[in-house]
Amino acid sequence: MTEPLPAGFLPPPGRPLSPPVVFTADFTSPSQWVAGRTWAYPGGGPVNPRDDKLDHLVADPAYSRSGVFRARRRQDGLWNTGLLTTEGSEEGLTVRAGDVLEARVRLPAESGAWPAIWTWRDGGQEIDVFEYHPDHPGLLEFTNHVRGTNRYHHDQAVGPGAWVNLRTFFGARSVDWWLNGQPVFSDGRGVGRTWQAYLIVSLSVCAGRYHRAPQPETTEMSYEVSHLLVRRPTI
Repeated sequence: MTEPLPAGFLPPPGRPLSPPVVFTADFTSPSQWVAGRTWAYPGGGPVNPRDDKLDHLVADPAYSRSGVFRARRRQDGLWNTGLLTTEGSEEGLTVRAGDVLEARVRLPAESGAWPAIWTWRDGGQEIDVFEYHPDHPGLLEFTNHVRGTNRYHHDQAVGPGAWVNLRTFFGARSVDWWLNGQPVFSDGRGVGRTWQAYLIVSLSVCAGRYHRAPQPETTEMSYEVSHLLVRRPTI
C-alpha cells in the first residue's frame, strides 16, 4: 500500500500537482542564460575562494552550453569551471514562491566535484535544489538558506555517475524536495510570499576545507543536466 504524501508535500487546495510549464531550459540560449558570471561570487567572479572553491568561471560554451557542466585543471592550481545563470540574461527568469522546479541530473564521479542547482538574488535568497559531493557517494544535500533549514538525504539510488530526478516546490510556507518521484524533505518554513530569485546551474571544485579536494592525477570532471523546467500555478 502506498503511503499518503505528508501535508507539506501537497499543493494548495485547488491547484494541480503539476502546474503549467513557464520555463524550459535551453542551455544554448544566450537570451535565457549568462555563462561564466554571477553576483553570487565576489565582484561577479571569476573566483570565490571564501566559499572553499577552486573555481575560475569561464564563458567558454564547452563548459556549460551543452548541458554538460565541466571543470578542467589550470596551471595556477585553480579550475576553469562552467556556470550558467538567468541573472543578467535578456529573459531574466526568476523563480517565485509557488513555483516547482524539475530536473534530471547525472552526478559526477570525481573527488572534489561540487555540482549544484541553486537560486540567488541581491546577496541571498539561496535555495539549493541539490548539492552533491562524491566523497559522500550516497548523499544529496537540500538546503533552504532563506529560513535556515537543510537535509542530508541518504539514498541507494544516489552515487557517482547515477541519474537522478529532482523536484523542488518553493512554497511560501514550506520548501519541499522530491527525489526520483518520492518526497524526501518538507522544511515547514518556506520562502515567504514575496520571494523570488534567479536560477544558477554550476559545477564547482572543492578546495578541501569541507570536502575532499581533487586527486592530483585528476585533470577534468563533469556532470550533466539533461533537462530543467519550471512550473507555475495559474492564479
